[in-house]
Amino acid sequence: MTELGRPTTAHPLASGATGLSLDWAGVTDVGLRRAHNEDSYVAEAPLFVVADGMGGHSAGDVASDAVVRRMAEAAVRDRLTTDDIEEALRRATADIAVAAADTELGVGTTATGAFLSDDDGDPEFTIFNVGDSRVYLVDEGTLRQVTVDHSVVQEMVDAGLIRAEDAESHPDSNVITRAVGFDVDQRPDYWRVPARAGLRLLVCSDGLTKELSGADMERLLGEQPETLAAASALVRAAVEAGGRDNVTAVVVDVRGAADEPVEA
Repeated sequence: MTELGRPTTAHPLASGATGLSLDWAGVTDVGLRRAHNEDSYVAEAPLFVVADGMGGHSAGDVASDAVVRRMAEAAVRDRLTTDDIEEALRRATADIAVAAADTELGVGTTATGAFLSDDDGDPEFTIFNVGDSRVYLVDEGTLRQVTVDHSVVQEMVDAGLIRAEDAESHPDSNVITRAVGFDVDQRPDYWRVPARAGLRLLVCSDGLTKELSGADMERLLGEQPETLAAASALVRAAVEAGGRDNVTAVVVDVRGAADEPVEA
């Protein structure tokens, strides 16, 4: 487990006259059934990333650590590009290959998150994903999943073989089709979201989404306007619901000029 960044409030979103600022916080928990935590995250503007490692015997921890550290190294400017993200993932893949040299099954990790980018000078988030960790957004109180899982069950849903609501309980729900590592360079999928006042992002590992429904997450996020409290409530609820896996949540809030910052 690697945690980079600390809860922050009232971070100016841009040097221009946008009047917007960011609050963010990350929380992780080993859960109730795992011996160690193989999730890692970085939560520090301009980058918010969760990585869920796989490989066993702490190898997954090494993989997720490689992703968040290489991502943090790339975050040298207020705005990033997809090229920055892909170069960081290439470097992480090389790091993971060294760590996996003595393992037979290979080592890998998911990598999902959001980074600040520009759309003709207007601030926006570029959301990216490799694997089955997820990014959600909350806009006007409604939770919406942005990323699309790289998993066997998602392919089955897309093909109409199973219903979306049955995917989490399917026997192959843990089988992913794309990961960082395994000596393969993976290009993420991307989505762009304008950064506007009132927008909330949730970046999380599947330890959260396998324990809580979308309705549960929407309710908890609606009950907790303060950023750290929201991330903490989600992780605590997932552990109390079973905690079968490591659980990580990073919450990012875009505040308007009229919003009162809340101390973390």
